[in-house]
Amino acid sequence: MSIRVAESAGFCFGVSRAVDMVEKQAQQGKTVCTLGPIIHNRHAVQHFEDMGVRVIASPEEAQPGSTVIIRSHGVSRDVYQRLEDRGVEIVDATCPFVKRIHGIVSRGETEGRLPVIIGTRSHPEVEGIAGWCADCRIFQSPEELQTWVESGEISSDSPICMVSQTTSTESLWKLCCEIAKKQFTNLKIFDTICKATEFRQSEAAQLSSICQAMVVVGDTHSSNTGRLAMICREHCDRVMLVDNATELEPEFFRGVADVGITAGASTPAWIIKEVNKTMSEIITTDAVQEESFAELLEQSIKTLNTGDKVLGTVTHIGNTEIQVDLGTKHAGYIPYDEVSADPSVKPEDILHVGDEIEVFVVRVNDQEGTVQLSKKKLDGMKIWDDMAAYAEEKTTVEGVITEENKGGLVATVKGIRVFIPASQSGIAKGGDMTGMVGKTVQLKVTEVNRARRRVIGSIRAVTSEARKAAQEKLWAEMQEGNKYHGTVKSLTSYGAFVDIGGVDGMVHVSELSWNRIKNPAEVVKVGDEIDVYVISFDAEKRKISLGYKTAEMNPWNQFMTNYSVGDVATAKVVKLMTFGAFAEILPGVDGLIHISQIADKRIGKPEDVLSEGQEVQVKITDVDAEHKRISLSIRALLEETAAEDAE
Repeated sequence: MSIRVAESAGFCFGVSRAVDMVEKQAQQGKTVCTLGPIIHNRHAVQHFEDMGVRVIASPEEAQPGSTVIIRSHGVSRDVYQRLEDRGVEIVDATCPFVKRIHGIVSRGETEGRLPVIIGTRSHPEVEGIAGWCADCRIFQSPEELQTWVESGEISSDSPICMVSQTTSTESLWKLCCEIAKKQFTNLKIFDTICKATEFRQSEAAQLSSICQAMVVVGDTHSSNTGRLAMICREHCDRVMLVDNATELEPEFFRGVADVGITAGASTPAWIIKEVNKTMSEIITTDAVQEESFAELLEQSIKTLNTGDKVLGTVTHIGNTEIQVDLGTKHAGYIPYDEVSADPSVKPEDILHVGDEIEVFVVRVNDQEGTVQLSKKKLDGMKIWDDMAAYAEEKTTVEGVITEENKGGLVATVKGIRVFIPASQSGIAKGGDMTGMVGKTVQLKVTEVNRARRRVIGSIRAVTSEARKAAQEKLWAEMQEGNKYHGTVKSLTSYGAFVDIGGVDGMVHVSELSWNRIKNPAEVVKVGDEIDVYVISFDAEKRKISLGYKTAEMNPWNQFMTNYSVGDVATAKVVKLMTFGAFAEILPGVDGLIHISQIADKRIGKPEDVLSEGQEVQVKITDVDAEHKRISLSIRALLEETAAEDAE
């Protein structure tokens, strides 16, 4: 019997984030409580209770000054307010994907749309979403939605925005979308099913369709876990939902060749491992009990053939060979030169009497009753097996770059030469790859040809995967006002594109500087590292609008900080008018020297005394902060100087 464990089994991003937050707060010695169980798993809740974390049912139970953690399901706007009124420290562990839905229904209502929520009415996540709008409709099934549509309560041209509980099933959501599209002409649909949930459900469906039995691990009160069990039952007749390993029933596995394991998003990894281990023990015990005497007898008199892989026990280490007991009538031996491919390795350093080893049968001599064996050949075959497995499972492996050639790089992985084409090296076309030689890198094996003893790998696949993971994390945590340190990737006539960690955002030319500029290149250049912040974003269209200029960079703010009425400043004449001259005090900040303030005598026009580009000493005589106007005077300084001379 084989056991297959779903890759997606266990904590999702949002739950893992919430659990980490509770751990950190509890370790700081604070009075910590969670508003409702932090996740739908009694074992995890008990773990936190043992750490002193209390579960409260309402904001009114929170003690002033304590720390209250909002779980990943999120809460309503009213609950937030009630917590603030209690004078507690609020730690918001709401899943970013759920937080996004709060914003959607709130904005939808502001736009005059009626929010329609597809999900379980009593689920905390749905209750929280509904609490971010004054009025909404909640439907648990396509049938409920269809009944509402046919009731005539709402017209077909009514503005609607429709969202889903993050853990809803994809099939249920699609049916609801089809019904809504047929009925409403002014409809906005937001696919808010969490991709992790969608993948977990898809994997559960796929696994249950190829396994004879399925074990779903999770709290029976978790709707997420309940949906997984429901999906598995659609494809498999034998499904068991267990809270932990103690609930496994050995009889359930009788006559089953393949068993699959999946788990809800609130199931800790240690419970999944315990279930897997217990199932393995049950299967092993059954296998031993079912092994017949005839099979044991057959093993004792089994024959050997050249090319077989067999298990044996080291019985003696001689001067030229290793003797191995194979459990047959033959005497097995390994010549020293067949122990390891590394000539510097001594056989006695890696093999000891009593060791059980797997070896390759090189030659069988039935007349003499001997078998020549090789550990070296089998090790070599295993490495190639590993390479094939790495390629099939898309495993990331570690290798050392040993050389650069015309077509790319060569790396060594477990002693095997792996060719990395230049296009897969992660270095830009035409770039210098020489600096990679000698470095340890992460790569994926993409192709294995045993016959030609050729292996091809890709460094780019690893970096691309890491970049994608970073992108998903960044989008999950994206909020307006978030600050990032990024790199300028390219410039256009209308702005600069900045990489903020795997995702590009655009800083419009108007957001680059407080001064009027014609081209972004006046402020930044490609390759510059700059600090930016999120002005707005569209997660569905994958667009981000960034800002670069800050209030601290505002020339007017700098002027107000450093100058006041009565101060003397050096200014540059930038424009001459009939009524006076404009002079620049700071880049982007100009003041007016009225014609009457240019000289200590009457003049016909400003250009009689001043010229553009000339630097002059001026006195600040007035500042109109509301209209951002500054009055300057040269005359005031001339009169003060004359008065001093006279005195």
